[in-house]
Amino acid sequence: MKREFRLTRSTDFQRVRRFGKSYAHPLVVLKALPNELDRTRVGLAAGKSVGKAVERNRAKRLMRAAITTLLPRITPGYDLALVARKPILEVKSPQVQEALAQNLRRAKLLKDYDDR
Repeated sequence: MKREFRLTRSTDFQRVRRFGKSYAHPLVVLKALPNELDRTRVGLAAGKSVGKAVERNRAKRLMRAAITTLLPRITPGYDLALVARKPILEVKSPQVQEALAQNLRRAKLLKDYDDR
């Protein structure tokens, strides 16, 4: 993911985690907060509850791959924080992408969102 689409400062990441609206899924939690920019920025987190360093890094790689494919369809102007949950280690990339898409639809952040 390009640097311009990442939350790079810890203060930005903490602001999203603290004040953002939360959308939970068994695999990943999405927190979204509007920003004043014309693009969406994404931050990834996997706590020690997910596992040791190797497992946390795998969880972040899965989320990064999933969000990269969805990024062109996300409504610009939001900061997103993605927090991995332990079951993410037991699934493949397409399931993680679908979990993120579900959360983004619930947040009404996907451009192809329709009112079903």
